[in-house]
Amino acid sequence: MIIVDTEPVQRDSLWRTFLRGQGLLGVALVVGIAAAGLLAGVLTKYDPLTQIAGANLVGPSADHWLGTDHLNRDVLSRVLHGIRIDLFVAFVGVPLGALLGTAIGVLAVGHPAADVVAQRVFDLILAFPALILAIALSAITGPGAHAVIIVIIAAEVPVFGRQIRTAVLRVREQSYVEAATVIGAGPWWTLRKHVLPNAIEPLAVQLALSMSLAVFLEGAMSFIGIGVRPPQPSLGSIIAESIPNLDANPAFAVGPLAVVAGLTLGFLLIAQALGRARRIS
Repeated sequence: MIIVDTEPVQRDSLWRTFLRGQGLLGVALVVGIAAAGLLAGVLTKYDPLTQIAGANLVGPSADHWLGTDHLNRDVLSRVLHGIRIDLFVAFVGVPLGALLGTAIGVLAVGHPAADVVAQRVFDLILAFPALILAIALSAITGPGAHAVIIVIIAAEVPVFGRQIRTAVLRVREQSYVEAATVIGAGPWWTLRKHVLPNAIEPLAVQLALSMSLAVFLEGAMSFIGIGVRPPQPSLGSIIAESIPNLDANPAFAVGPLAVVAGLTLGFLLIAQALGRARRIS
């Protein structure tokens, strides 16, 4: 009798499905924009905080691809450095929120009283739109990149907490989990070996969706002045500064808006591709 291991084939099929169409485009957008931010010092010779003499609201040119702003600073340099801040808050806030929410969801689901308390706290957080929650929390913590990270964590904890709770409740009713319990496996062993490996998989889709929300949230908070504070460049604050100067240099707003749209679209395409790959596999 010959036993064939189909796991490598299934994984190969999963990655092929993910990287087909939407997934490949999403990865290309996110990686391309992230690379531009990391290589900001190579792609532009101007410091994002340096004021250039005689270059007030200059339009796009060979020297300034996106022109200059109202304080004589190179817009392209500020946009590229702003990408770093957006990705920093997203890649710090979302994973922390996911880890905290997952831990609360898993621990609470085994204790009915704790589960009720956790769900009511999640209800309270989710009752506030993300931007209203951001305003309330930034009033306590003060504006800045730390405020954006705290808001992202607070917004993501109930999302991941509820998703892992639903997945755990579904998986632990499967026959292989019941069989492990029947032969004497303890609840924590069953949770670690059977329940969590199968319940955590759907969180990858939510992780990509949350990344797109984090990019939007940073832009919105900085736009209204409760996020990253000037002169530190961020995409939201650059857009806010561009509004009164659109007639002089429209590219002032086009650059950061294109980057925000590209990052958001990229993460959404990745989430859709992951969801499709999971359904097919």
